[in-house]
Amino acid sequence: MISLADLQRRIEAGELSPDAAIAQSVEAVDAHDKTIGAFVCRAEDPRAANSGPLRGIAVGIKDIIETSEFPTEMGSSIYRGFRPRADAPVVMMLKRAGATIAGKTTTTAFAFVDPTATLNPRNHGHTPGGSSSGSAAAVAAGMIPLALGTQTGGSVIRPASFCGVAAIKPSFRMLPTVGVKCYSWTLDTVGLFAAGVKDLAHGLSAMTNRPELMPNATIATPRIGVVTQDFAGAPEPAGADALRIATRAAERAGATVRELALPDIVAEAWRIHPTLQEYEAHHALAWEYRTHRDAIPPLLRARLDETTGLLPADYDAARRIANRARKALAQLFDDVDVLLTFSAPGAAPKGLASTGDPRFNRLWTLMGVPCVNVPAYVADGGLPVGVQVIARFGNDTGALEAARFVEEALRR
Repeated sequence: MISLADLQRRIEAGELSPDAAIAQSVEAVDAHDKTIGAFVCRAEDPRAANSGPLRGIAVGIKDIIETSEFPTEMGSSIYRGFRPRADAPVVMMLKRAGATIAGKTTTTAFAFVDPTATLNPRNHGHTPGGSSSGSAAAVAAGMIPLALGTQTGGSVIRPASFCGVAAIKPSFRMLPTVGVKCYSWTLDTVGLFAAGVKDLAHGLSAMTNRPELMPNATIATPRIGVVTQDFAGAPEPAGADALRIATRAAERAGATVRELALPDIVAEAWRIHPTLQEYEAHHALAWEYRTHRDAIPPLLRARLDETTGLLPADYDAARRIANRARKALAQLFDDVDVLLTFSAPGAAPKGLASTGDPRFNRLWTLMGVPCVNVPAYVADGGLPVGVQVIARFGNDTGALEAARFVEEALRR
């Protein structure tokens, strides 16, 4: 994979020109994308910016995020050829930091679960996950050093786990979702994919102009609470192995580690996540569902059909539960710095019929807290499995620092 932080270092030192860095990504996409299928469209002649911390960095943009230079088709025939007039604010954040947009990456239709044709670079017989399929696969295949995705249930952390890359779902609304096709305004969150945790920190810091996100020379030793989310069901053996390996590595590296039980109200929030998600989806996709129902892919169409009876009272009750759960979760961080849990039930499922199960992700999306995937284990078939490091809302710096601690502990 291409390290964003290493590219920045080489560019700053004069060892590599920004244009040469962009050319490196173009060559890699030319070499690999015919097989992987991570991009839906590409820049014809991408050039590096003259300034900015991300000059020379080629970025892939998930194709539900509006771009003025490329179509934004949202994985759906309904929007074939659709050309927004303006870039989404999150794209402009990248451009202002000097990044070059390499192209649009594949997304499941409207970021739901109907699969794309993108292959997992680690094992072509398995899904890369979704809904940010192309973004995870493009980084994992070494095509680009940075990509944007979105998460409503588990669409950043899960594909990152399946493809063996680092990823962050930041605190809710750190990155704007204006100009991103909405599925659920309570849940939709823009996230980043990169080769490693340090690369995520460099990318997110440059985009947001938050120097506090940059890695420190030394990493503080975190207090870690391990949570297994029993209410979400048992993990597969590979998922359990990944969490056990990461836990032991953190302990050996000096971290204080203990198991924690989540409060009952937090488990209840996990249960009501679909109520919030689908109630809002009926509003966000009302035009598509009413005027182009037959063009909506089958799994999404079936979900919308099944949930037409959701009432405002159901939604209001779910919101109240979520608010109570967020307060209860915040109290856990009085005793630990971060939580450590599964990024996915196990390794990427075989075939392309499914993008995998978000049951270990959706709670944290609803809670709005920062989550970082760290590759932890390689299962049979060369399939990666990650763990996620979770911090208090707003403590994205702490999430990245603790994730880097776990990442380095796993390397020892």
